[in-house]
Order: sequence, then structure tokens, then C-alpha cells
Amino acid sequence: MASPPDTSKTIKLERYNSYLRRVNSTKLLNASSKLLFRATLLVALVLIFFFTINYPPLSDHMGGGAHHVHTTHNFLSSAFYGGGVGGTAWEKQVRHSSTPKRPNGMSVLVTGAAGFVGTHCSLALKKRGDGVLGLDNFNSYYDPSLKRARQALLKRHEVFVVEGDLNDEPLLTKLFDVVPFTHILHLAAQAGVRYAMQNPQSYVSSNIAGFVNLLEVAKRANPQPSIVWASSSSVYGLNTENPFSELHRTDQPASLYAATKKAGEEIAHTYNHIYGLALTGLRFFTVYGPWGRPDMAYFFFTKDILQGKPIDVYKTVDDKEVARDFTYIDDVVKGCLGALDTAEKSTGSGGKKKGPAQLRIYNLGNTSPVPVGKLVSILEGLLGTKAKKHVIKMPRNGDVPYTHANVSLAYKDFGYKPTTDLSSGLRKFVKWYVSYYGIETRVKREMDINKKSSQQTEESG
Repeated sequence: MASPPDTSKTIKLERYNSYLRRVNSTKLLNASSKLLFRATLLVALVLIFFFTINYPPLSDHMGGGAHHVHTTHNFLSSAFYGGGVGGTAWEKQVRHSSTPKRPNGMSVLVTGAAGFVGTHCSLALKKRGDGVLGLDNFNSYYDPSLKRARQALLKRHEVFVVEGDLNDEPLLTKLFDVVPFTHILHLAAQAGVRYAMQNPQSYVSSNIAGFVNLLEVAKRANPQPSIVWASSSSVYGLNTENPFSELHRTDQPASLYAATKKAGEEIAHTYNHIYGLALTGLRFFTVYGPWGRPDMAYFFFTKDILQGKPIDVYKTVDDKEVARDFTYIDDVVKGCLGALDTAEKSTGSGGKKKGPAQLRIYNLGNTSPVPVGKLVSILEGLLGTKAKKHVIKMPRNGDVPYTHANVSLAYKDFGYKPTTDLSSGLRKFVKWYVSYYGIETRVKREMDINKKSSQQTEESG
């Protein structure tokens, strides 16, 4: 009987071939993994390189505090196509907006450009041929859509607004690398007296830390810009002398907001003394007008009167009417431009002082305090509606009962003279308000609907 064939060699050969296949597969897998890792690393390095060159990082502190509005940027398109902050297209916009159109025109960085005063000043500067670049963080202290509407208005007049924060030093440095600004009009701030009781850190972040950061970048610039910045009439605090003069004491602030603005004045003095920055502070007195701030009394009074809601009208503890030195926006703009036009050059270079530099402080008010009750009466007449007034005693929230500006110094130095009375100014505000919020259109539509309904009732009868 024949013996079975010997298959041991065949089995061993198959096992060996299987082993070789596994080894080759493992080698191939390892090689592929290494190649994939290297390719991924290379792509990451390329992206980091382009991101660093074309997109300086924006600070997480957009205005300080919990109320922030952040914009998400597509850094891939920014890196590869030159858009976004720091890209080629962005730099072109920045330069175009900042370039003056008139001989010897200024190149002005306006912080808070999408704010109330910032928008009006930017438009006035651009209209006369100066170069203007805006900076704003679009925080949500009040309705950001109003700030976006102001931004759109500025865009129509070729004013570019960079979205960013004062505390973002790389962004500010980048702006000064791109544009040799001759002037800064610093209007960005956390505003409002009462809000400081809810979010105090936002005032420190914006009004102190943000101001210091701006001055740090400005002191290193070559040439250094001249700086005009917004202080506040709130610095007079518990002062009882009237009218308020720049010579009066300002060491008794009645609110955190006032304290941060007073701190700003002392900080300005320090940077002027050490680094030769020319600085002019402007103490605004209750600015009002079209495109105004919704947190101001004249604005929310108008809204509540039209909606039939009651309004709180304050009286002092001794039953006196609260009065304010209401100042129309056009008058404030004239004051801001007058301060810019008379600002001397800074004397430092590269962070070193070369000689004494200009340091000024001015009141910008209307010089005619008006009781809040009269403000309400004027609004009632303009709106054709009676207000539901709720008269209450003024709480201890940082507000002061009476403000009255002495502007003789501003008049002497740059011809500041307010010309708009409260009735004329409120008429212009109300005209803007009903147009912006579509109130006339809505009322007309409701009348048309009622008319149509009446006609249908008559026809069916």
C-alpha cells in the first residue's frame, strides 16, 4: 500500500509566505502612517505660518465683562486669499480709509467709531477730507444692531471700521504698522453710570486697562500721534460749585464710571509727563441727538411715551427737579474737531520724551441746564402724546442731580460755542427716531388697515 504524500514542506512554505505578507503589510502600514503624519505636520505648519502672518490674534477680552459680541473669522480664507484681519485686502481697506483727501489733512484713528459720538465725528472728519479709520468692539451694552447700522452708514461714506478691542495690543500694533496716524480720537469706553453696579469689571477693563494699552502703543509709535480723548462731566461728582469749571475739584466721584474717567485723566497726565504724548481730555455733558444711545433718558423716554408706558422722573431728596446740561451732538462734534485742530504734536519718539508736551482738559457742554420735566414736556409736544409720569426720589445710584458747564476755556482756545437749544435738538432727534424705527410707516399701515376694515364693514352692511 502506497504511503500518503509528504505535505509538510508545502505547509511550511505557505506559512512562510503568510509571514512575509504580514511583515510587508506591517511595513507598508508603518510607512503610510509616517507619511500621513509628516503630511499632516507639514500642512499644520503651513497653516500656522499663514495664520501668524496674515491674522494677528484678537483678544478674548472684547470690552471687559460678560456682555461681549464675538465675530468668528474664517482664518483659512484669510490666510490663503488675503482677506480678514491682517490680510492684503484688509490692509488695503485700512490704508484707503485712513488716507486724507485734502492737503495737510489728518489721519485719525477713531476708537468707538460705531458709537454715538464716534460715528458723528468720523463722518465730520471724512466730510472735510481727513483720513479716518474706526475701531469698535461692538459689545452688547446696548443693542448692537444700532451700532451695526452706524457702521453701515460709515461704510457708505468710505469709513472702514475695524472690529477689535482696545485690550488687543497685537491688533493695535498692527494698525500703527500699517498707518502712521497723526491723531487719535479716543471715544471708546464703557459708558453709563448705573450699569457699573451690575458689571464693574467692564469699566476697569475698558476705561482704564484699554486706555493704558492704547497709550502704550501710541508712545512707541514714530512719530507719536496727538491724542484727544473723552473724559466726562461725571468727574465733578459731589462738587456743588456751579457752573462746573475745569479748575474745580474732581476728587469726589459719585460713581465707578466717574472714578474710571478721573483715573483716565491722571493716567493721561502720567503719559504726557513721562513719554511726551500730547493729550487733550474732553468732559462731555449729556450728549443727545440722532443715532443716540438707547440708555439715555431722552431716548428711552421717547420709546416709552410712544408705547404708552410710564416713565420715571426723578426729584432730589429735597424735592427739587433734576436738571441736565443737555448738549446737542453737532455742538460736541465741533468741539472734538476744534480740539483736534489745535492739538500740538507729541514730543516723544519710540517711547522716549524729547521735550514738554501739550496737556489740556476742557468742558464741552451747552451752558444752559434744563429740568428733566421740561425735557419730557418738549417730547410730549413733538410726539403728540402725553407721558405717564412716575415722579420718584432720586436713588443713590451714582447720578448727580445737577450739571452745568462753564465752557469759557474751550471758547478761548478753539472757539467752542454751542448753538443748539434743547427744543431744536430734540426735534431733530425725534425726526430721526420715527424714521429709523419705522414708526410713521407703521402708524400709516395701521390706519390703512382700519380704513379698509371700515369699508368692508360698510359694504357687508
